[in-house]
Amino acid sequence: MNELVTGDAVVLGLRPARLPSRALAIAIDLAVLLTVFVLVSVGLAVATVTLDDAAVAAIAVATFLLVLVGGPVAVETLSHGRSLGKLACGLRVVRDDGGPIRFRHALVRGAMGVVEILGTFGVVGCIASLVSARGRRLGDVFAGTLVVRERVPAGRGRSVPPPPPWLVGRFTQLDLSGVPDGLWLAIRQYLTRMNQLDATVGGALAERLSSDLAVRTGVPVPQGVPAAAYLAAVVNERQARDVRRVAAAAGREAGRPPTAAAIPVSMPMPMHMPMPMHMPMSMPAPAPVPADGGGFGSLPTRARSDDGGRPLDAPADGNGAEGPAPTGFAPPA
Repeated sequence: MNELVTGDAVVLGLRPARLPSRALAIAIDLAVLLTVFVLVSVGLAVATVTLDDAAVAAIAVATFLLVLVGGPVAVETLSHGRSLGKLACGLRVVRDDGGPIRFRHALVRGAMGVVEILGTFGVVGCIASLVSARGRRLGDVFAGTLVVRERVPAGRGRSVPPPPPWLVGRFTQLDLSGVPDGLWLAIRQYLTRMNQLDATVGGALAERLSSDLAVRTGVPVPQGVPAAAYLAAVVNERQARDVRRVAAAAGREAGRPPTAAAIPVSMPMPMHMPMPMHMPMSMPAPAPVPADGGGFGSLPTRARSDDGGRPLDAPADGNGAEGPAPTGFAPPA
């Protein structure tokens, strides 16, 4: 089996790296390290030109150990197993159980790398990687590490199996806010890999996960419900809640009323606007008709005069005389 298996017989979704990708990553790292080593050596040779041969040799050995051994150790420790070559090839150094490496792991790998990579020009490392079932070199064997691939094909993902129909919707009132993400991840990994586990080991792991989940939720596992079915039902309930939450958020975004800033300026306004409630419904009364106006069927022929005695609506004729203003209507008989 080339996949990682933890002490609880849980198969991790990690794929060990093979010799071609590892060789390419090591070649990139060596090219960078040798370039840095040459530049540092030239700089130190210029700076120590006045020293004796013993001092120059000691500085050269110290530079070799610092750059070619200390450099990879520091990079892998600080980056948690990702050097420049591994980053370019999509690889990472992890522990045997899938966890991140620490300084002691990087130190053992770096010390062994001097012997099997630099000392033998990579021959020992290639032979060890070809012999190992998971492509490990001697540094990985002594350090307890493994180089895995971080970039895997997208089609290899596995979905969580659905729960039994009689358990769907049974845990709608369960409080899932106290369940940590690590426990959800462990339950998901178990459900996606439970068919690959031994029946005894898988049953014990399911019982332990269900007990931890019951402690976090505060509700015991129902009597007569298998542990695996209980885990699948609770995970299904959590997924259903996430779907409802996303749908509710999308509905609020779609049903939000537009604000004034969101209305474009060029939008045509409607011709018939609704009358506001505060406007008066009755129109002001018309002006009173003069006594000599003859009722609603006739128009007044004289308007109020100004100070000069001439009516305001009586224009002057060609001879300077004033006459009645034309109204466009025939006077009454």
